[in-house]
Amino acid sequence: MTGKTQTSNVTNKNDPRSLNSRVFIGNLNTAVVTKADIEALFSKYGKIVGCSVHKGFAFVQYVSERNARGAVVGENTRVIGGQPLGAHGRLR
Repeated sequence: MTGKTQTSNVTNKNDPRSLNSRVFIGNLNTAVVTKADIEALFSKYGKIVGCSVHKGFAFVQYVSERNARGAVVGENTRVIGGQPLGAHGRLR
């Protein structure tokens, strides 16, 4: 055990207060990119409380909207798994 806390597989889409702290990651090559890869890449922007990976896309749920905005700015169009990511958040 490394002592690292695992994040939940759930990103909260039902709580309107948390929508702004959630990042959608599109164009994801899930044949080669894992949940651990996503968490490692996006954790540099803040504490991740949830990460769900689906075929071709993922969601990352942060503690705060500020973390999510940083991730969108920093990771949108980054190439991972041979494809450019499409990272989007709810921007007001």
